[in-house]
Amino acid sequence: MAREYDVVILGGGTGGYVAAIRASQLGLKTAIVEKENLGGTCLHKGCIPSKSLLRSAEVYRQSKNAKNYGVEISNVSINFSSVQNRKQSIVDILHQGVKGLMKKGKIDVFYGTGRILGPSIFSPMPGTISVEMNDGTENEMLIPKNVIIATGSKPRNLDGVHVDGKNILFSDHALQMEQLPKSMMIVGGGVIGIEWASMLNDFGVEVTVLEYGSSILPTEDNEIAKEVEKQLKSRGVAIITNAKLLSSNIIDENGVEIITKINDKETTLHAEKVLIAVGRIGNIDNIGLENTEIECDAGFIKVNHCYQTKEKHIYAIGDVIGGMQLAHIASHEGLAAIEHIVHGTEKNIHYPNVARCIYSSPEVASVGLTEVEAKNLGHAVTVGKIPFKAIGKALVYGQSEGFVKIIAHDKTKDILGVHMVGPHVTNMISEAALAMLLDATPWEIGETIHPHPSLSEVIGEAALAVDHRAIHF
Repeated sequence: MAREYDVVILGGGTGGYVAAIRASQLGLKTAIVEKENLGGTCLHKGCIPSKSLLRSAEVYRQSKNAKNYGVEISNVSINFSSVQNRKQSIVDILHQGVKGLMKKGKIDVFYGTGRILGPSIFSPMPGTISVEMNDGTENEMLIPKNVIIATGSKPRNLDGVHVDGKNILFSDHALQMEQLPKSMMIVGGGVIGIEWASMLNDFGVEVTVLEYGSSILPTEDNEIAKEVEKQLKSRGVAIITNAKLLSSNIIDENGVEIITKINDKETTLHAEKVLIAVGRIGNIDNIGLENTEIECDAGFIKVNHCYQTKEKHIYAIGDVIGGMQLAHIASHEGLAAIEHIVHGTEKNIHYPNVARCIYSSPEVASVGLTEVEAKNLGHAVTVGKIPFKAIGKALVYGQSEGFVKIIAHDKTKDILGVHMVGPHVTNMISEAALAMLLDATPWEIGETIHPHPSLSEVIGEAALAVDHRAIHF
């Protein structure tokens, strides 16, 4: 029997379930089709489990260095099985929470693979969803007035590389490792690669990062990337740039051989395991797009500013449309899509004002344009930059490396970008994002009285530095 809905959402990840909750709040009869677990990649294979491992790695490193704080600890060791158990318990708690939210919102959840059908006896337009149920029962037919595609993304692979999930891994596989390898080669120096490099290094793994470009973290401000590279290298992480992977060969259970071209010279490298972290592509296969007029580009669904596809009653949000591919962006795209469905509201997200974070050690957080981007757009810029070593609380923490950099327009004094690298910056970037949303100037941030002692003082000092008024540096 076919079931009718106001909106059916393909994918129960961060974007999908948030959109479903808002749709329910606005009185829409709502359903989610999810082929695995509610919460999606972020909860089960990305944000949450990786940050749990990063936290365990951080505690382990701090415990080994406890003597720097006058604390004597002997025989510090890592129980990786317990680390994984802690990670899974966090995921399980949050997973139960999401399921509870679906029940509270009276949102129907169908566990299976949903495919969009073309015009049929059910509807003159494409959009009916056939759900192949995971439990093997008869397919469910869902007839929605609107569809939101929120199917997320999957790791991108490289030609000549066979990812077997045991020796050569994607991050999905690495999160399930039962024991730590002695050495790990990470192909890709972007956000995922650098977070794993930092984490594994803290766990005592010998880490090598291969980056195709001339610098790691190519989307970050140049000075930020250089600082992260400097700190990782000081901890023993090998970073090789201008490296093109040519092929891989699994030697045996204990090793992988990688043939790469480094600065035009062919080189053979070895590691116990290899992690491929070269970006992600949209999950667009096997969801019935061929039955619609929906267009794709470079593996992602094309949408307009309201997140509508070429089929105006079918929307797409989150990683499957490309862009910044962040969980918090997916959530807000889902909210925007629902508001457009219900009210016709065009709620445009200003992506340059969205904060982005890297949870490595050191942490990185940024919002807005890099200095190079600002200059390339023709802006005359002025920069305020303050190191954490000028901030008392950073010294108390024992983490005084890094800095905050504010880029402002030289004439209008508009903030163009804020970039941070150092302790707990992922918890501080929201002040900068709010400042940009409210069109604040560095003067206004500088006039805000920041508590002392606090790490946030570095933001106020950097803002004062834009106008050459910094007090403590």
